[in-house]
Amino acid sequence: MLRIHFTAEDLLRVRIASDPAPLLELGMAIAALQRDDAVFTRWARRIRLPRSTRPLFELIPPTAGGPLFLDPVSEDFDDGLDRVLSTPRDDVDAELTRSCRPTPWTKGLIDRDRDAWRTLERALRGAYDGLIEAEWTRIRASFHADVAWRRMLLSEEGLRAALVSICPGSRWDGTTLELNAPWESERLLGGHGLTLLPSPFWTGGPRTNVHPDGSMLLVYPALTPLPLIEPEAGDGLGALLGQTRAAVLRVLTAPRTTSELARTLGISGASASEHARTLRRGGLVVTRRTGRAVTHLITPLGLRLLNAE
Repeated sequence: MLRIHFTAEDLLRVRIASDPAPLLELGMAIAALQRDDAVFTRWARRIRLPRSTRPLFELIPPTAGGPLFLDPVSEDFDDGLDRVLSTPRDDVDAELTRSCRPTPWTKGLIDRDRDAWRTLERALRGAYDGLIEAEWTRIRASFHADVAWRRMLLSEEGLRAALVSICPGSRWDGTTLELNAPWESERLLGGHGLTLLPSPFWTGGPRTNVHPDGSMLLVYPALTPLPLIEPEAGDGLGALLGQTRAAVLRVLTAPRTTSELARTLGISGASASEHARTLRRGGLVVTRRTGRAVTHLITPLGLRLLNAE
């Protein structure tokens, strides 16, 4: 469980990032390539990265828990790369020691060896070209769809609902936000506030870092993962949720089992289950189990979203 302790000042300083961060998404994409995640399976199969990118897989594991200096929050790739390459030696040493198995190459990074850092720069540039640049339009679409949804929650139900819906099983205990995570951690914001950043490549628990403005950065899965974002969405709800997921929401104005949902939309049972799970995480669908049967139904919040089309 990740527990984030808010003061009154912190509650006034909760904000949502204005745009995705290229290098942060690059790290998440490298992690996604290594995870056994059904949503990303087809996407991962078509990715072909140059050999120069292989060193990144030594640094970034499937959990995305690599060295923090690799994924700064920046407006563009070049600015972020400059920040990586100018990381102080002590920070490089601490982060590589914390997160990586020592190798001659990582030792070279710690010792500021020019060849080692050129290798890292080539790896980052190659991975950016192969994973981020070509997908930037869809990355931004997924990011801004989640931001639009989060802002709607803020206006309709307030800050408590907007934050607790980030992860299934999360809750408030007074002014402490308890987010479902596979580890125990206590975070005191200390009046610096919180910045939310949805990631189209991430499907795991919440991750934290320090934002350049001094607030705590909370990275969480975007409502619609990158592979489910269509290149062109034909309607507003489709742009927000993805066309298939919007269709799922429309169908669930009447209760449906997962198999009924799959048959109605002509999709697989696994896909129907995944779409329902994500909509449930966003508070748009409720799922009930009666014996062996699992039934999904739209929530009042989901109906309001449909009625706003």
